[in-house]
Amino acid sequence: MLLKLSIKNYILIHDLEIDFSSGFSVITGETGAGKSILLGALSLILGLRADSGILLDKSQKCIIEGLFAIRGYNLEQFFADNELDYDDSIILRREINQHGKSRAFINDSPVNLALMKDLGDRLVNVHSQNSIITLNDSNFQLAVVDSYAGIQQEVTDFRLEYNKYVELQRELTILEEKIAKIAGEKDYYQFLLDELNQARPVAGEFQEIKDQLELLTHAEEIRASLYGANQLISGTDQNILVQLSDVAHVVGNIARFKPELQNLAERINVNYIDIKDIASELNTLEEQIFVDPERMETLTQRHDLLYRLMKKHQVTDIDELLTVKQGLEQKVFDEAGMEEQVNNLRSAIALLKSELTLKAISLTKKRQKVVPGFEAEVTQILTKLGIAMARFSVEMTSSTGITRDGTDKVRFLFSANKGIDMKELSNVASGGEQSRLMLAIKSMISQKNLLPTIIFDEIDNGVSGEVAGKVAGILKKMGTQMQVIAISHLPQIAARGDRHYWVYKTEKNQVATTYIKQLTAEERVGEIAKMLSSETVTGSAIMAARELLDN
Repeated sequence: MLLKLSIKNYILIHDLEIDFSSGFSVITGETGAGKSILLGALSLILGLRADSGILLDKSQKCIIEGLFAIRGYNLEQFFADNELDYDDSIILRREINQHGKSRAFINDSPVNLALMKDLGDRLVNVHSQNSIITLNDSNFQLAVVDSYAGIQQEVTDFRLEYNKYVELQRELTILEEKIAKIAGEKDYYQFLLDELNQARPVAGEFQEIKDQLELLTHAEEIRASLYGANQLISGTDQNILVQLSDVAHVVGNIARFKPELQNLAERINVNYIDIKDIASELNTLEEQIFVDPERMETLTQRHDLLYRLMKKHQVTDIDELLTVKQGLEQKVFDEAGMEEQVNNLRSAIALLKSELTLKAISLTKKRQKVVPGFEAEVTQILTKLGIAMARFSVEMTSSTGITRDGTDKVRFLFSANKGIDMKELSNVASGGEQSRLMLAIKSMISQKNLLPTIIFDEIDNGVSGEVAGKVAGILKKMGTQMQVIAISHLPQIAARGDRHYWVYKTEKNQVATTYIKQLTAEERVGEIAKMLSSETVTGSAIMAARELLDN
């Protein structure tokens, strides 16, 4: 319920604050005074978009605040789901700066506009002339029937399950498309994998082959060099070992004369042993080197095969080639795993569809059950509202498949005149008739599905006299169930309000400013008398105003 509305720097409003309470409140004022400006300001904290054109003073920002009492409207989960602190009273605030940039707050927590609108839709329902467009919408018509039947939660639960059903179908489609794509490429992937499996690459193999080929290519050169080196060390009469032995003998003969010579003799003997060992190793290595054309051909073919595969798969070593092989194995074997996923998804979809079908049947039965009473009640209210020959019916048909609403489609049919067939509202109902029909519907569902607040913006357009009194009676009755605020120009409606607010405009320094005040009992008499009078307020108008208020 709206408790307080504060408006600063909005169009014709400089600084305004107004308190509201429960029941039925009426807002009146002369045309152009700014009644709808109040509604526009309220709409900003209900999530409507805005720009800098709304600023009265272009150098200052616009601030709209609304204080709402929300206890008893089951909004705790909404606040928890959106990580907001819940309180029995909340403040919605909207700020628009000079550049048209907007900020939205719920209890001082910054939120995006979509979230503010989501909460606003749960707090306030605004009925204006544009609502007639909504009345002709088939989705709205079905929602009205569901609201009257009291099955909104059941419909919400159904839609959540239906969304899962749609998501599973989407996953199935994506998976089937992926399988089809893989199937088209599977033979190619299998060919590549077979080629790699046949090659059987081994990590580090390519470098090893390169090293062996290098050795085989230069085998003769290496053998000749090893042989030559061995000959220099031990293969001739004047080889290194013979000469070194002679040096060792000479030095050894004189070593007894000087200690340093003894050390040299020992070092020469050690070197002799090392060089003799080197000669032995050179001989062994020479014997291990073979010129093997067949082995060289085999290694060359293996080298070329691996090189070609690496080039083909755009890798630089065998490790990367093995990674490619693993990827191909995954692609080839993925199809089998995905087929299993497809079967599982199809089973889940079939089960969910079966559950949805049963729930859709339940929704259909509950809707069909309330339709006769709904039709009768709407017709009865329309008759009270001055459409004496009103006929109204709800046409329910089945959709070709399950939708987010079940399997039902709804059309509202109407006729205002005897002998005229009922047709869709947009084809037969005038603006005034549709406006009254919307009032009838909202008055009915307000008793079934309580919103905190409903605001009617000139619901009385096109009505007068006794019908205006009937409209006032409906609004008054709605006010016993919820907070009702009506912007009106009819005295019959103004007189039935529990509270009466008057919007007026003043001019100072050629600047117009809008104000609002709650009227006292005596002020209400004067305002309603003015509404009853053409120009001058007469005594009879005052008496009539008192009579309306007394009744």
